[in-house]
Amino acid sequence: MTHRPSLDPAVADVRRAVRDALAGLPEGATVLVGLSGGADSLALAAATAFEGPKAGLRAGSVTVDHGLQEGSTEVAEGAASQAAALGLDAIVVTVDVGGAGGPEAAARDARYGVLKDAATDAGAAAVLVGHTLDDQAETVLLGLARGAGAGSLQGMAASSELAPGVALLRPLLGLRRETTRAACAALQLEPWDDPHNSEHRYARVRVRERVLPVLEAELGPGIAEALARTAAQLREDAEAFDEMIDETIEDIVEHAEAGISVSVAALAANPAALRNRIIRLVVASEFHQSLSRAQTLEVARLVTDWSGQGPIDLPGCRARRVGGRLEFTAPVAPPG
Repeated sequence: MTHRPSLDPAVADVRRAVRDALAGLPEGATVLVGLSGGADSLALAAATAFEGPKAGLRAGSVTVDHGLQEGSTEVAEGAASQAAALGLDAIVVTVDVGGAGGPEAAARDARYGVLKDAATDAGAAAVLVGHTLDDQAETVLLGLARGAGAGSLQGMAASSELAPGVALLRPLLGLRRETTRAACAALQLEPWDDPHNSEHRYARVRVRERVLPVLEAELGPGIAEALARTAAQLREDAEAFDEMIDETIEDIVEHAEAGISVSVAALAANPAALRNRIIRLVVASEFHQSLSRAQTLEVARLVTDWSGQGPIDLPGCRARRVGGRLEFTAPVAPPG
């Protein structure tokens, strides 16, 4: 009796994670993998090539050539070649990366723009990207350092919307980076090591190579897992808050001339955390602007500490108290 060779544990872990992420997608749907050629996305591509057809799905990959490094075209073509060998429909898209927000943010925006367009062109139901538990931990630490509040500490969602009707899936958020490297080695795949991942001018690299190792050494192992658990718990809390806001906001918000108004009494009756979220949501949804915590608290004082103060200028709008309403209006352009 012949015995089948045992499946490498790392390969099994990655395949299981992808299988779970693909569950529920309609049979015959198309899924795409965002493939950089690094170990994380390459292991993800291999698992998707294996699990996709078993689930009745068509699977492809999209590699973005950012053109930011010498030899980037060869790297992109090498990644696509490995994807094709795995059985994926592989494409490479070259982009011009702008400079808005810094090189990392500009490259990320360009990359997700390509993924969105590729998914739309292919009629894809989902795009899979290879962020791991390590990436999640780094994201949470960076958010903590910025002091940006619970929103940034939620990290990355396992599932979100990339475009209407297109899910953005991160199947590997529960796996460590060492698992994806082991999976590539077991499958004899050759990942590309991005030299930018060793440049300490990037905050994320410093967190990865300096901050997290120090935390592990001083506080004990399991820091990355603890940060990822924190992100998951905060995301659950945020989802509960969002449900409460959706139930509350319809009853307390009215359209006003050139803007929107909110009941002062209703805001005052809510806990501070919910009140502040409502204020931020109103400004974000109506004027497409984000308020800092300081700005949010200043607006909240119009509710909780009213002493006749005047209007507050905010990004994209102005807040003022008018009787029992808190009004948010677009700024009036000076006569020209």
